[in-house]
Amino acid sequence: MNKHHESTGPADGRQITLRGPAELADALPYLMGFHPDDSVVMVALHGAQGRFGGRLRLGIPQAPGEWGPVAEHLAESLITGSERRGGRPEAILIFLCQDSPDGGSGRATMERLRPFAQSLRTACGALDVPVLEALCISDGRYWSYCCPDGRCCPPEGSPLAMPGTTVMAAAAAYAGIQVRGTLRDMEARLAPWQAPDEAYAQLQALDRAAPSLVPRILDERTKAQVTQETLALARTLMGRLGRTRPAPEAVSDFGDDQLITEDEAAAVILGLQDRETRDKAAVWMEGPDGHRALRLWRTLARRCVGPYAEHAAAPLTLAGWVCWSTGDEPGARVALAMALRADPEYTFAQLLHRACNEGLDPETLRRCLRGDGGGGEPEAAGAEEAGAAAEAVAARRPAPQVRRGRPAAARVRRRGSGHRVTDAGGRTPTPGTARPGSMVAGRRMRDVRRYGRRGTGTRR
Repeated sequence: MNKHHESTGPADGRQITLRGPAELADALPYLMGFHPDDSVVMVALHGAQGRFGGRLRLGIPQAPGEWGPVAEHLAESLITGSERRGGRPEAILIFLCQDSPDGGSGRATMERLRPFAQSLRTACGALDVPVLEALCISDGRYWSYCCPDGRCCPPEGSPLAMPGTTVMAAAAAYAGIQVRGTLRDMEARLAPWQAPDEAYAQLQALDRAAPSLVPRILDERTKAQVTQETLALARTLMGRLGRTRPAPEAVSDFGDDQLITEDEAAAVILGLQDRETRDKAAVWMEGPDGHRALRLWRTLARRCVGPYAEHAAAPLTLAGWVCWSTGDEPGARVALAMALRADPEYTFAQLLHRACNEGLDPETLRRCLRGDGGGGEPEAAGAEEAGAAAEAVAARRPAPQVRRGRPAAARVRRRGSGHRVTDAGGRTPTPGTARPGSMVAGRRMRDVRRYGRRGTGTRR
């Protein structure tokens, strides 16, 4: 058995020493804040005692042909990110977490992922950082890719410890650390509606709103009014949510969904595609406003159905920002990763995701977004200043000074229903198909993707 001594310190400064693959496998959910199913997780180790440092998670690529390039990218990202935070890691831990489709062939899953584990080990070694341990966790068992001793790491795998029975579980409970369920459970709270009737009704509302709202957002003469209308409606919806006590997680999202109509959701979703409007909404990031805003952003993300899936990048990024700002780093990572899945080029989500994963302090961006510090409606820094502050946080540079001046031009973006094809057979359209009249709105939505003034290509 490979013995390791990784130390992590709870709030009172005590250190917990983990020895061997069993305790490492048990510690993973507490390191991440959730059970990272269908994921590769890499953790940096620092110092002679192997202190836990930065960590990185990515969904396991389905195509084996992608494993080599992905492994190289992950190794470089973790090592360079650790160096930016102040130290090159001494070693790296790797976890491959994926249950088998039938729930009973974890060993087959382990063998199938072995080339990926080897690619990760090779990529780290090429950068002169050894992999101390590589584990596969599948179907309630774990396997070591590094330990050749069948007496402690048998070919059939070893069972995971019962939840709550280990030293790490006791230390986490003492420190107030909670495991939030599986990654799949957390993503489900932010995923678009799947029920056909509800999704179709929301799709109709988005199609109704787009032809009138998008041209107004693109027009310099009317976009400021759309911003005011969007923020006022968002504030109204937050107040409505705030007057309703949240239920347990299992039913709270359903209750929040019932409080917001399809037309209200469509108006705010489309309004948030303007970058300045989104930045002003980001001021609701702490205290009671932050909690209400988080409920609203989650609800809106669930309403981005069918061809409007890209629109979820804005509410998902705002949800991730509120989570990060209020100390919920696991929730922030999940929301921001989903924002980048919806739109990989969404710059604000890229910057926040990077800063959150590197364990940076969000206060720099909070100060910028607070602006004049007054109450009432958002008075955030302009879009350029807020974006620059986010970039400064990610790069650990001093935040730029916020200047009060003429607001920058709106950078609105999104593509809506333009790529949908009308059903020529006269049948009732289903979610994801177009209806007559939606093609005009679709062409306008493609124009919005340019983010503002003609000729600019800035994406935030």
